[in-house]
Amino acid sequence: MADLDQFDKSTFINTPYVKKVEKPWGYELHWVPDGMPYMGKILHINAGHRLSLQVHDQKQESYWLLHGQCNLILENSRGELETVPLQKGVGYTTMIGQRHRHQAVTDCDVVEVSTPEMGTTWRLEDDYKRPDETPEQRKKERGEG
Repeated sequence: MADLDQFDKSTFINTPYVKKVEKPWGYELHWVPDGMPYMGKILHINAGHRLSLQVHDQKQESYWLLHGQCNLILENSRGELETVPLQKGVGYTTMIGQRHRHQAVTDCDVVEVSTPEMGTTWRLEDDYKRPDETPEQRKKERGEG
């Protein structure tokens, strides 16, 4: 039987958490508190909008379509961009260094889980002319700095 006294109960969290982060394409709902070894969020993307074509140097992501219609444009093993319509009931993953972007056909909600928010996100193309997302820029965009 496990020794349950070995755990530091002062770190236990029993409080619900969500943080809304406004974006020019919609918004994010972060449901995992900052400082955890993983991130969970819901991307709400307004119809006709798309996220930047981006590459992460340290972050890896997986997605699950909740509602609506959304395309995932992502780089294949030959370096070409493919458009993959997200299907309900299955997951999609982007690897570190793989170009990708979400494109909403209708208003949609996509669950994203990932490694922590760290490193640089290079915005290779961005409809909103935002700079690359460095740790400092990330804090600025989220009103944390």
